[in-house]
Amino acid sequence: MQPELVGQSWTGAAGRRRPVGGVPFTLAALVVALLPIRPAWLWAALIAVAVAMPWLIGVLRPRRPHPYWRLSADGLQQIGPDGRVITGYARERIEELALTAEDGYLTVFHKFGRAPVGELSWMGFEPLAFYVTARRLGLPMRVLDGDVGRLSDGGLAPPGRPVPDHTAEARLLAQEAELLAAAHEPRPLPAERREPARLSAPAENPGRLRVLALGALVALLGALMVARMAVQFPDLVPLLSRMAAAGWVLVGQAALHAVHRRLLRERPVRWTITTGRLVVRRGRGRRRRSRELRVHAGDTAALVVGPGVRVDPISGRPGPCRLSVLAFDHRMGLLARLPADGLDEFQLVHELHEHGWRVITPGANTPRPSVYGLDGLPEVFAQVPGGRLVVTDDGLGWADAAGDVVLRMPADRIGGIELLTIDGRAWLRLHGSDGEEFFAAPLAVLRISRTDLREQARKAGLPVSDAEYDAYLSAAFHSAVAALSAPSEPEADAAPPPEDGPVVTVDATRRSRISTCLASMVMCEAAAVLGALWLGDALGGARQTLLWAVPAGLLTGLVGYWLYDRNRDQLHISPAGIAVVSRRGKVAWNLARGTVGGVGIDDSTDQAPRLVVWSPAGRVLRRLSFPPDLAELRRACERYGLPWGPPDADRRALPPPEL
Repeated sequence: MQPELVGQSWTGAAGRRRPVGGVPFTLAALVVALLPIRPAWLWAALIAVAVAMPWLIGVLRPRRPHPYWRLSADGLQQIGPDGRVITGYARERIEELALTAEDGYLTVFHKFGRAPVGELSWMGFEPLAFYVTARRLGLPMRVLDGDVGRLSDGGLAPPGRPVPDHTAEARLLAQEAELLAAAHEPRPLPAERREPARLSAPAENPGRLRVLALGALVALLGALMVARMAVQFPDLVPLLSRMAAAGWVLVGQAALHAVHRRLLRERPVRWTITTGRLVVRRGRGRRRRSRELRVHAGDTAALVVGPGVRVDPISGRPGPCRLSVLAFDHRMGLLARLPADGLDEFQLVHELHEHGWRVITPGANTPRPSVYGLDGLPEVFAQVPGGRLVVTDDGLGWADAAGDVVLRMPADRIGGIELLTIDGRAWLRLHGSDGEEFFAAPLAVLRISRTDLREQARKAGLPVSDAEYDAYLSAAFHSAVAALSAPSEPEADAAPPPEDGPVVTVDATRRSRISTCLASMVMCEAAAVLGALWLGDALGGARQTLLWAVPAGLLTGLVGYWLYDRNRDQLHISPAGIAVVSRRGKVAWNLARGTVGGVGIDDSTDQAPRLVVWSPAGRVLRRLSFPPDLAELRRACERYGLPWGPPDADRRALPPPEL
């Protein structure tokens, strides 16, 4: 039996029914609401039919399946909804498959060149499943360093020979080896010895029922208002009432579709874990058994827990997700994809392991503080809780709180001491005389600093290597030498600029000013029209009120924008520094040139990027509340010597972390 891997895609009938053609039918309902249709009950009935058509079509005719990708003995193919091949790469014509590590882009190398296919996650494939299936089919697959842009002509050295990413490829090879061992090792099914574990992902936003009730209330209110107009004017509904009915139809439809989209996104995953099977379902209500995902232990060799692919419930397109579970059978084929987004990975992995499932995680090969491998060290940890790692004359030792060495590691057993950084923390790795690693731990657990361990080990003659620290010293040395050996600049360029000089005013962009003016006018005009429709009967009729409310709204918006614009802040760049001054001359803040370490865009936070001013130490001094012309601002900063960008933005050699 030839292996086959099918990428995730929208399959049509599964899941809830989606409204079809929401926007066209909403526009049709608006047009019907504005038409002078007699009698009024027919007018209301046509509006109700136009509003209900998307939901009726969604129930009677599910969404059409999307094209999907398939990797099989025929090669890599994209299959359409009707079963025909849209795009195909024959197996005998594929020389190699390449996956770039940074962006996960798949490229097919063939006899006459290469063909970029697309991102693996958007094709519906997981890297491990695709890698294993390609190797089972006999297709060579490599993981390349960088992104797909490096595969352009002339972008590699030498041309035509991409640089492999050994770390990413070794990780996939290690997972494939674990999966191969799990598939061929006989594993008897253990007896049910534990209670079933039930895991449920919490909803992202609370108030699911409140949102549903609010959307239904808005839609019901719109329907009641349309029915009231039809009852009040049985022959022909007036124009202003028809305009109000169109507004209520738009609000009701928008509320219904917004609530529906939110309910689709907030369908938490629920897991039931037993020794014999896994049951995964979405949603809080009871669903039919045919829509549950069930995996039996007898058919499963191993479960791979890690980042995966998920089909978006709104668009129906596959994309990457934070957590998913891949179930592989004993032939190393993909048995099922189990969604796990929203669950706690730590709890999920341990519950699966406690119930006898074979679990493989991508990060299992990274050093962990709980596994050291040094003989006797875990017992010493328990016996001497206040101990620390020390360097002795003949090797390493573990000392208690009083300083007495209770465990020694002789120098002849130490083949190398390696200091490195893992996830921003300083780590220690010990290699034996045969070159094999037998110990790995963070220095924070060993209660010794990186500098002390490095210097003391070198004084004792132990083989210690700290590549990051040596690279940092080398970069710092070359930077100092380059500064000393650089040719001297002309005196005119080195001289400081004069303290008094012309001031460059950087204002908000023209596009920003026009958009602010239009937004002010639209908001005031909308308020005027709604107020005229609401209070028109009390002010002499809605028609007469609209005649003077519409120009009054426009005039109010223009006056409001003029008042805002005359007090708008502007940025002043001068040889003395940088300041924010309003158009009427009021200084909001002023920074001298010596206190400014950088001016530029700060995108280091989760908020929207803002223009900020840094101090020389890297602290944010001020943030600008308006978007200026960045090109003009940069030219002004370069003209008067203000640094553009954050301080030390070009420095690549950072000191390694210490305790």
